[in-house]
Order: sequence, then C-alpha cells, then structure tokens
Amino acid sequence: MSYKKIDINELKLNPFETIGKDWLLISAKKGDQVNTMTASWGGIGVIWNKNVITAYIRPQRYTREFVDESDYFTITCFKGYKKELGVLGSKSGRDGDKIKEVGFDIEMLNNQPTFKQGTMCFTCKKLYRGKIEPEGFIDKDLDIKNYPNHDYHYIYIGEIEEVYVNEKD
Repeated sequence: MSYKKIDINELKLNPFETIGKDWLLISAKKGDQVNTMTASWGGIGVIWNKNVITAYIRPQRYTREFVDESDYFTITCFKGYKKELGVLGSKSGRDGDKIKEVGFDIEMLNNQPTFKQGTMCFTCKKLYRGKIEPEGFIDKDLDIKNYPNHDYHYIYIGEIEEVYVNEKD
C-alpha cells in the first residue's frame, strides 16, 4: 500500500491551491462499482464540532448516484495529472470505463476508493445533503453565471474519518 494514515492534526494543506488549482476527485462506490469525478470547488473546515469536507455535485453527474447510495465518499488530492483529471471531469462513467482510460489505479482505503496516483486522500462519512437554491443568491450574477441551465449543485458535508498521505515518492 502506498498510502499512510496520518492524524488530522498533522495535515499540511492549502485548500485554495489543492482544491482550486490542483483539483481533486470525489469518489464513491455502489456495490462493486467505483465512480469518480473531478472537482475544483469544495471546502474543508469545522461544523457541528466535526472536521468536515464540503463537496458540490451537479444533479446530472453519474457520481452523484454513487455518493447518494453510499454512507461514505472520498476526496483524493493530486499534483499534476491535469490531462487525466480533465478527462475524468468531462466524461461520464455511464459511457465507459473512464478510470481505465486515463490509466489510474484504484486503491481501497478502509473499503473506500482512492487512486494510487493521488497525493492525499480523505475518507468522509456523509452527514448532510442539501441543494443550492436560486432564492438563496444575494449576488444574482453568481446564479446567472454559474447556473444558466438551472442545474444547481447538491451539497454534501462529510465528516473526515481518516486522512492518508501517499508515500509513493
């Protein structure tokens, strides 16, 4: 196994770089199948006295079905792999094995999927699912710019149960 479990207090992470610039994968399993999608939106912090990750998934994404059917999801962080993450974010797992197409290797951590190519993985227990609502926008331009098709993201808040770093280097 290439990943090593660490204490969350050892975590060294700039969320603006890791999420917004380097991107990440949101993954879950349904039965024996694994699906994943690229994300560049998200958050990490504390709510309800719990360490959490907030993930956003549009309703049409196939990965949402996997996250909805599971009690858990994972967040895998990367350095590089932009081409592969671009494919994983633009193709649907409904249409073929996009994980195999990009040459990523699934690794299970505590029975949850991540990828050997990642740098860090969070296993998260789902706590909450909601949906962005158009009437909640104070800045209406954000709604117009980000939701021209009115396909508002589902919001998932997951308690971080385990943090792993990849010791592949």
